[in-house]
Amino acid sequence: MSIANLPTAYLTIAEVAEALRLSKMTVYRMVRAGTLAADRFGKSYRVPESAVEEYIRASGNPLTENPPGPRS
Repeated sequence: MSIANLPTAYLTIAEVAEALRLSKMTVYRMVRAGTLAADRFGKSYRVPESAVEEYIRASGNPLTENPPGPRS
C-alpha cells in the first residue's frame, strides 16, 4: 500500500475558522493568498488537516513551542 492511497482528512473553511479562532473571511483570504493550502471541490474549498497543523507550527506561537515553566 502506497502513501498515495491513504485518505486525507479535509476540513471545511468554517471548521478551520473555528479551530484557528478566525473569521471565515480571513481563512478564505489566507487560502487565496497561498498562506494556507487548500483544494477546490466544485465551488467550495477543503483544507487538509496537515495544512492546518503546518500553519500552526509555522505561525510561531510561543505557547505551542515553549510552554512556560513554573514561576519562582
